[in-house]
Parts: sequence; C-alpha cells; structure tokens
Amino acid sequence: MSLNPPLHDWRGRTVWLVGASSGIGQATASRLHALGAHVAVSGRQATALDAFVQAHPGSLALPLDAAAPGALHAARDRLLAWSPTGRLDLVAYCAGHYQPMRAQDFHLDSALRHQQVNYEGALRLLDAVLPTLRAQGTGHLSLVASVAGYRGLPKALAYGPTKAALQNLAEVLYLDLAPMGIGVSVVNPGFVQTPMTAVNDFTMPALLTPAQAADAIIAGWQKGRFEIHFPWRFTLWLKLLRHLPHGWYFPLVKRGTGV
Repeated sequence: MSLNPPLHDWRGRTVWLVGASSGIGQATASRLHALGAHVAVSGRQATALDAFVQAHPGSLALPLDAAAPGALHAARDRLLAWSPTGRLDLVAYCAGHYQPMRAQDFHLDSALRHQQVNYEGALRLLDAVLPTLRAQGTGHLSLVASVAGYRGLPKALAYGPTKAALQNLAEVLYLDLAPMGIGVSVVNPGFVQTPMTAVNDFTMPALLTPAQAADAIIAGWQKGRFEIHFPWRFTLWLKLLRHLPHGWYFPLVKRGTGV
C-alpha cells in the first residue's frame, strides 16, 4: 500500500544523505547518483566523502558531525545554494552509532553517544530541513532506524532504544507532514555488512551487503512505502515476535540468542 507519493524518476532531484561516509548511506548515495540524482553526502569522515565525490562527478561533500549544534544548518545553506533547483527532494538520516552493551557493562558516556548520534542528530536535521520542506509543500524525509528497535534484544541496551525512538518519531512526522504533501518513511534494516556491525561477535542471520540494502531502500521509496524493512525472510519473523506477550517473548529470545 502506497502511503507516500512514489519516487520513480530520480533525474534532476536533489537528495541529501546524512551519514554517508560508509555503509548503507554511502551505498544508497551511489545508487541514487547512478539514477541521475544530484547527490549531497554528509558524515564525519571527510576523506571518505571526498573520495565519493571523486568517484561520483557532480556530487557534493558536506562533512559534519550530525550531533554538533549548528552543523546541519550550515550544511543545509550550502546545499540549497548548490542545488540546481534550490529544492530538497529527499533528505535521509542514515547516521548511526553502535556498540554492543548489556546491563553488566553499562557505560553512561557510550549510551549517551548513541542517543546523540542516533536520535538527537535526527532532531537537529529536522530543525534544519523542516522549514524548507514545509515551504516547498513537497519532498521526502526518511529516517534509517533498525529492527533492533522493534523490541528489546540482548546487547542492544544503548542502541535499541534510540532506534525505537526513531520509529515513533517517523510515525508522528507522517501524521503531521503527509497532509502537507511531504513524504515520510522509516527504514528498518536487518543485519547489513558495515563497519558498524563488524563489532558483532556472533553470526548475523540473513546478512546483506550495503548495495543490497540500498536497492531495497530505493525500491521502497519508489513504491511509496512508509516502513521499508528487509530482508523480509528475517524481518517478518521479528515483526511476528512484536505481537507475543512478554511471557512468551522473553523465553524465546533467550533460547534463540543463547544470552
């Protein structure tokens, strides 16, 4: 079911991906460039962004830390001045921070860094782009969350709650922005082979490459979906677990993870 205006033709569209130094964000930016979009990429790794621009002529690097006050506003101004149409057609928040954590090794500074990057950065992006999107009366805003936000999972003490917050945020944004003609989507990937997931010390089921993730995300935008989750052979099981009572859910997770 299409809840958003489908995004079929990317030629000439201005897109901004925040969190595109590597992984899903970079792969999605590369795919959109190949489809003819005017692509701007942001992230903390300036060298990686410069390499992206060299490999994708006509794109724009906007290095920044999404959690830094004012950084996204300054980048937005540069982007709008660079955009051939002066518009924002797609803004995607792909920035993420992940370190496995359990209650036995709780670390406040690390937990707060998850909140700053995964959630507060998204709020700072909203503050930067919502006035432009509302003035346009069109465009699309996408937040990359995770299936780890569906329900509590072992080792996701710091990560999971921030992704759950993004899912709730996306739902509220949809209710507010869809009547204005602005699309909103939330992306819930399963395991994707990125520098972020490389710290995992367990076998990751249904592991995808960043390129496969990018294809799934763009296909979801093209179909006008609100929630884009993948791979379905994995995420559908997790969706089923969301509906189980706690008395069933906790034993099943312990049995399935061995934690």
